[in-house]
Amino acid sequence: MTIKLEKIVPWGRNIDEYISMFDLTPEEKKLKILDCAGGPSSFNYEMTFQRYNVISCDPIYQFNADEISQRIQAISQNMIDQAKANYDTFVWQNLQSPENLLKVRMATMEKFLLDFPHGFQQKRYLTAELPKLPFDNHKFDLALCSHFLFLYSDRLSAEFHLESILEMCRVAKQIRIFPVLELSGKISPLLMPIIDKLSTKGYRTEIRQVDYEFQKGGNQMISIQPSAISY
Repeated sequence: MTIKLEKIVPWGRNIDEYISMFDLTPEEKKLKILDCAGGPSSFNYEMTFQRYNVISCDPIYQFNADEISQRIQAISQNMIDQAKANYDTFVWQNLQSPENLLKVRMATMEKFLLDFPHGFQQKRYLTAELPKLPFDNHKFDLALCSHFLFLYSDRLSAEFHLESILEMCRVAKQIRIFPVLELSGKISPLLMPIIDKLSTKGYRTEIRQVDYEFQKGGNQMISIQPSAISY
């Protein structure tokens, strides 16, 4: 796979955010989890530190920690400038301010960067990208995808979304995607057509409200699993 680092916007989230975004229970943390399009989040590091089982995959993992760090430094101020320019489209109750958002994000990504070389050697971080994943059928109990599918509905086609979701369903017994909004803050126009197509293929979907909202209205995730599996 060939991607250019300068085209990537690495922006990571921590374990507390993952738990809230995906409504993870203490029992679910014990499952074998795939963090799909994980980027520079600290979820893998923090879960591994707590002795849980997580594999993260992302095309950015083809680059080394120094290269990823340089890209983070290059885009971080622009991300905060965008947050300031669009201040009223976000809920600041937990993150408080754009300045604190930067502090939280950088601390999160620093944990990732410190863990990445060792985690890559341990094969906890794998270079892979949707819509094709290098895993056996049902290798994972749960696959998570944060701030990728649906969020970029204006850039990624309906076919890409469906193929990616079916691929995640192939490798995991259940998948969860957050959020179901696109970047504009509106519900993704692909959401209902994708749900309809999944239904015809025998998948059960549930849109669930979660205890996380930073992008206004972005407090829902979608859970998908085969109808025949009781999870």
